[in-house]
Amino acid sequence: MNSEATEERVLDAVQQRRQLVNDALDEDVPMAEPERLYEATRYLLQAGGKRLRPTVTLLTAEALADVEPLSEEYRSFPGVDGTTVDVMAAAVSIEVIQSFTLIHDDIMDDDDLRRGVPAVHKEYDTETAILAGDTLYAKAFELMTDTGADPANGLEAVRLLATTCTKICEGQALDVEFERRTEVVPEEYLDMVELKTAVLYGAATATAAVLMGADDETVDALYRYGIDSGCAFQIQDDVLDLTVPSEKLGKQRGSDLIEDKETLITLHARQQGVDVDGLVGADTVDGVTEAEIDAAVAELDEVGSIDYARETAQELTDRAKRHLEVLPDNEAHSLLEDIADYLITRGY
Repeated sequence: MNSEATEERVLDAVQQRRQLVNDALDEDVPMAEPERLYEATRYLLQAGGKRLRPTVTLLTAEALADVEPLSEEYRSFPGVDGTTVDVMAAAVSIEVIQSFTLIHDDIMDDDDLRRGVPAVHKEYDTETAILAGDTLYAKAFELMTDTGADPANGLEAVRLLATTCTKICEGQALDVEFERRTEVVPEEYLDMVELKTAVLYGAATATAAVLMGADDETVDALYRYGIDSGCAFQIQDDVLDLTVPSEKLGKQRGSDLIEDKETLITLHARQQGVDVDGLVGADTVDGVTEAEIDAAVAELDEVGSIDYARETAQELTDRAKRHLEVLPDNEAHSLLEDIADYLITRGY
């Protein structure tokens, strides 16, 4: 299947489940008092998003149960151990954690926009945004305890979510630390990306398997699928930042370079002797020209750094798909493979 057909198939599958997840978010994260707090809590959830992570959770459940996609009620899903599980509650929990991390990331980076709307701390204020993030964090655990799974499996799912949140914080701390260091190698960057970004993809797949009573080998393989595809996703973001026009990207092309953010591309280029810090003269996105970005990209391309990133993402994706061999050969399994491919072929 070519990349365009894969993308169409993936986007169709995600769209169908996104609407179900959005409906569940309204039900599971309702308005309450104090009104301003819950408006801020729901603000980013209502701003959109692909809902890729909860989609992966739902597809993992479909694959394990070996049912036709969208043929089962996600609120009462058959576990492989004979139990019945509210898989949708787990999927919503994963999406809620994602929103929590975005709110706090935007505060730390003082970003103005998220998903095309003002960041929560800009729309409200920093104090309210912190509380909104904390509320989402707590709500995610509340939802994960309400899946109806076997108690031992439910406890393990909560433990996995807690460990995931700890690792996300560790990854964020490393990202901040890297900004202060004079030398970072690509292997360290990949470790940071795994913690900051990929572990939530790992949790999205493994949580469904844990709740449904899958064996340890299956849970571990599905977790590794999420880790490898999540790392590939971030590397593709690094590539897109340099190669996609600003109007399509939704932000200034080359913003990572302008803001001196290290990526797998720049770290590889440094190892090839490129003066990455001098590639772009502007200190802000408002001061850069397209010609400067073009020249910088040409130099990075010449030393093979962009190809290196693409090849690394492809290797991770190939490995991710091999991890799916623990699943039955069915439609949901195939869609999970397509999602891994889509994460490194998407154009934005």
